[in-house]
Amino acid sequence: MKVDEVPQDDANLLEGKTRDVQYAIDENGKYITVKSVGWDPKNTIMQQAWEVEKKKIRQAKKLVMDGIKSPLYYHMFRCLMNVKLLSSYVKLPRYKVKRHFDPKIFSKLSAQILDKYVYAFGLKNRDDLLKLELHED
Repeated sequence: MKVDEVPQDDANLLEGKTRDVQYAIDENGKYITVKSVGWDPKNTIMQQAWEVEKKKIRQAKKLVMDGIKSPLYYHMFRCLMNVKLLSSYVKLPRYKVKRHFDPKIFSKLSAQILDKYVYAFGLKNRDDLLKLELHED
């Protein structure tokens, strides 16, 4: 593909914050990298994937609001994590992380454990774990 043939089908995916690097042949016949905002098929698939993730986040938030799960459950989905990844970040066994999704157990967690979750989720302090409205999707 030549430089002027690199797809630039801008779907404003992620508000234009991302660019793909494509390889193209320049006028001298050498391979170079060219930034691309994407092409329609890929943009469509990415938008569909983000909609699936947003739906999971909304469902997790509802479970937290209904008192079925702790805020950790919501933040795990908000950060696009799963239990295995989260447990590796907080250096706790998976079964313990799953137990912390229970609101009763969550309410008894020590400051040290909560701080691990705050750091893993990129929050500023423990209070931010409870403020779901700060993290609207």
